[in-house]
Amino acid sequence: MKKLPFLIRGMKKTLNLSLTLSLVSFSGFSQNIDISKLDTYFDMLSSNNRFMGSVAIAQGDKLIYSKSVGFSNVEQGLKTSENSKYRIGSITKTFTAVLTLKAVEESKLSLNQTIDKWFPTIGNAGKITIEHLLYHRSGLHNHMDELVNSNRHTQPITEKEMIEVIIKGGNDFEPDAKTAYSNPNYILLTYILEKIYEKSFSKILEEKITIPFGLKNTYLRGKINTQNGECNSYNFINNSWGLAPEFDVSQAIGAGAITSTPTDLVAFSHLLFSGKLISENSLTKMKTIKDHLGIGLIQIPFYDKTGFGHTGGIDGFRSVFAYFPTNDISFAYTSNGMNFNGNDISIAVLSIALDKPFDIPEFTTYELTDEDLDRYQGIYSSKQLPLKMTIIKANNQLFGQGTGQPSFPLEATAKDKFEFKQAGVILEFNSTDKTMILRQGGGIFNFERE
Repeated sequence: MKKLPFLIRGMKKTLNLSLTLSLVSFSGFSQNIDISKLDTYFDMLSSNNRFMGSVAIAQGDKLIYSKSVGFSNVEQGLKTSENSKYRIGSITKTFTAVLTLKAVEESKLSLNQTIDKWFPTIGNAGKITIEHLLYHRSGLHNHMDELVNSNRHTQPITEKEMIEVIIKGGNDFEPDAKTAYSNPNYILLTYILEKIYEKSFSKILEEKITIPFGLKNTYLRGKINTQNGECNSYNFINNSWGLAPEFDVSQAIGAGAITSTPTDLVAFSHLLFSGKLISENSLTKMKTIKDHLGIGLIQIPFYDKTGFGHTGGIDGFRSVFAYFPTNDISFAYTSNGMNFNGNDISIAVLSIALDKPFDIPEFTTYELTDEDLDRYQGIYSSKQLPLKMTIIKANNQLFGQGTGQPSFPLEATAKDKFEFKQAGVILEFNSTDKTMILRQGGGIFNFERE
């Protein structure tokens, strides 16, 4: 899962150039939102190959906006709909956290219980508690980046093999010393839930949440089946949508493998924060923040208001859900193809919903020849960041790659200017003095070509 400064997004890292949900004033909500403008916005993104996916807004338990654009299966021309289903990545953790706290309420677990009962061979198992796992304070190393970089994430894995991977990853710090987002925490919680209930995680999810509360499009199963309304995921490379490799669900399980829809997510949000899924005490515990993270939740500030939610990313899927106590508002989007800054999508929806000024974006491209791209290639280093950036050319397109991290496509938007819109990254080159400026999130970083 990708790690963000205060939002957790998904399974892979990109330069630590992370999406963050920007601050937007929140002073009320009207059901009379400008639906036509919101429709135009998503149609514009879709027609310019910036976004494929679905979005939903709810007030209380009432759905007040829903929109889907793009294709669930590009190759077969299958269009998305309100019932199109997407893998939601790390939003899965919110469900796993709820299931774990329900187990605590049923006296099947205790928060201060150590994990050595189930995993005696894991380092510090006698010190790591259930609560440490929930809060990402176990110290267990996050192995997901290495997994993705080696392409082992597409292969099935047994519990025994996964435990061996976690043991090999080791411990980055002593339990409860600090917070560090790590997927093994929620993978272990999944195994623990399966052991105490003597059922699969999928069955527990059904019996405790999805069936009793009518979330018919939320589940954890096997490989993606587009004939069942499930979406493939895509990366936008070389001016077209290319099928993304598929994470095997056994590699992510309760850390990132659930499938859902935005309409189910806003329904889940309302159920959770209205106290229908867990007790008030358990919900308060989930919302208690330690070093920027709650239990399966992160805070989302909107100036003088604070919401709660989570983000997710796995393969080419991107997702977010958020809840704001002010007027009981929930918002979610799921995407199976993103060639844009997802943060901007969240801001756009909230701006229109809150009757804030917002302009429909215009998209322009800057044409370069294959020879033009040659002058940007090279390895760039910076005194401001502890990584190098390699710029390479492939199939008449530039790609950037940080040290030890996956490459990402760059789009030419002006002379000597390239963008990776998905993460809000801008690169500006000066071929004469062999320098490059990286801009993201207000930060400006100077690089020189070696």
